[in-house]
Amino acid sequence: MEEALKEIAALIKQGASPTHKDVERILRERSRAQVDPSRRLSKRSAMALYVKERDLQGELWREMALDDAEDSQMVRLLRAKPRRTASGVATVSVLTKPWPCAHDCIYCPNDVRMPKSYISDEPACQRALRCHFDPYLQMASRLRTLASMGHVTDKAEVIVLGGTWADYPKGYRMWFTCQLFRAMNEFGTERQEAEVERRVALYASACESSQHAYQAALDAHQEKIDAGEESYAEAFSKLAPIREEMEPELDDASGDEELICLQAANETAPVRCVGLVFETRPDTVDAALLTELRTFGATKIQLGIQSLDDDVLAKNCRGGTVEEAASAVQLAREFGFKTHVHLMANLMGATPDTDLAQYERLMEDARFMPDEVKLYPCALVESARLTSAFESGEWQPYSEDELTDLLIKCVLATPSHTRISRMIRDIPSTDIIAGSKRTNLRQMVEERAQGTGIPIKEMRMREVATSQVLTDQLTFREHAYDTSSTQERFLEWVTDDDRLAGFLRLSLPEGGSRDAAMIREVHIYGSTSRIHESEEGVQHLGLGTQLIERACQMAKGAGFSAVDVISAVGTRGYYRSLGFEDAGLYQRRKL
Repeated sequence: MEEALKEIAALIKQGASPTHKDVERILRERSRAQVDPSRRLSKRSAMALYVKERDLQGELWREMALDDAEDSQMVRLLRAKPRRTASGVATVSVLTKPWPCAHDCIYCPNDVRMPKSYISDEPACQRALRCHFDPYLQMASRLRTLASMGHVTDKAEVIVLGGTWADYPKGYRMWFTCQLFRAMNEFGTERQEAEVERRVALYASACESSQHAYQAALDAHQEKIDAGEESYAEAFSKLAPIREEMEPELDDASGDEELICLQAANETAPVRCVGLVFETRPDTVDAALLTELRTFGATKIQLGIQSLDDDVLAKNCRGGTVEEAASAVQLAREFGFKTHVHLMANLMGATPDTDLAQYERLMEDARFMPDEVKLYPCALVESARLTSAFESGEWQPYSEDELTDLLIKCVLATPSHTRISRMIRDIPSTDIIAGSKRTNLRQMVEERAQGTGIPIKEMRMREVATSQVLTDQLTFREHAYDTSSTQERFLEWVTDDDRLAGFLRLSLPEGGSRDAAMIREVHIYGSTSRIHESEEGVQHLGLGTQLIERACQMAKGAGFSAVDVISAVGTRGYYRSLGFEDAGLYQRRKL
């Protein structure tokens, strides 16, 4: 490994501008040259050795003799999976504990080890399981892993996944959120090391006497669920007593005052929360829930709409209606939230043509028009009740050509202000009984979409990602569209070839629903830069500030006397520096 690092360092000092592919080539060649070539050298191990040598000022570090600029270049080259932070922040997903859902969708996995709709083989679920679904341990573990891979972690977007958030008890929701902020505030400190050690020991002690009995009970109930003899909710109820025995007393204070203190500390913490996302069902959304989410510091809400056809919703036992979904999206937008809608293709009763029509309606109907979409095909796993319909022939997965063609048409129908965040779930192919098992489905769809020659407007395909962009290469552009209750202004910085470097979402409420315009999102792309530090890329070049100033001018021109911003806890200081003042659930700047 030392020789590989020396070779990379030599290329940097020679001004050869090595790329990630050069680093991978060097590591492959050095791996083959080892006595045991099966022990492949990796970026992660290279990064670990490099950071250790740099911190200790060891002999290898002195031999490489890299200056500060060269050191930054080395870190970027050794960073594993650079796309992880290519959107400008470090994204951390955490899961809530297993919990029943108010509904029982026929396509939904029923893994009693997991919260409803998730399966234990998914990567984020594996991490949560190892951490006993403890939010503090999940957050600390994931941040530590990202840092070890060379990613900057001081700006984090936290995504809370699991069952329907609104179905969990209010006390648990408060505790879970407090623990996330506490973990971010203590990251990298001796206090966190001690707290992680304490929690691990407590869970080990609580599980020691019941683990074997619990595992046997899990297996027995899962067999009944897979055989259609028991529902997830019934199994959960029977497992609840033994689960409670295995939950230790952590003595964690949580409540409104504790949350306020933790959020105040996070404004200057080692890891600042620059985005907090919760997912729930649209039929649970009302003003009270959205107010609670804002109190928690949430900035985005994920809504599992799945279908815009009431008959399809009914056939799949989804619960809720299209009208409730429309109301949820509209209300969330009025509260300033970024809206992230889940839509599932190939449900019972759907066809490729009806799926396309629904997607186009989602993009064009003024009641919807979401900011982001998870568009993924239905994949059948053994524990889902859809299994019987598959076996009888009542439901069949689309062929690969049908699915690919559908997704290509959806990509081409996506407007410039909407981002498709995902096209397939992280379900391992070994767990899928029927449906697409292609892990590179999105890549294949995007390549074919580009081959149509039709201009692609969808946001993710236009992002500059890890590319270096100079500010004099950027042009400001505005896109206006109307929803059922707001006039939306999508402001963006783009390159000459239409790559997206940054954007702002401005809502101008209609009908007196709000007395101020609302900045719902500001995002500058490029590899994550440390707060108050500048690296190559487009972050920290004033692009966000310029977008905010333009938005304020537009709001004033539209007759508004103030602009609110749905700021994250970790961005409050930034907005204060731009003239915004704390004003309840939002920050406000008078015009």
